[in-house]
Amino acid sequence: MMTSVDTDLMRVLADPLRLQIVTLLARETLCSTHLIEETGAKQTNLSNHLRVLREAGVVETEPCGRYTYYKLRPDVIAQLAGQFADLAESARNAAENKRACP
Repeated sequence: MMTSVDTDLMRVLADPLRLQIVTLLARETLCSTHLIEETGAKQTNLSNHLRVLREAGVVETEPCGRYTYYKLRPDVIAQLAGQFADLAESARNAAENKRACP
């Protein structure tokens, strides 16, 4: 059985600022003002990264008056973690498999 990891999602999370945003949102729901304060990112840069995370389905928005709050979708992170767990299990099972050279 071939196990694979969602490479599109990995590319999204490979960016250091996006990973920092995801880490912050894992602790609490935050608005962009909070995220700017926590990350030190410029507003336009942060908005672009949040858009990428939204489009990838990693975060969702919650309007609240003039502000938009962002929260992490734990099911997406859990799915990715499950894919890595499956990959690790495949590696454990294949530890003794060695293809002979021609």
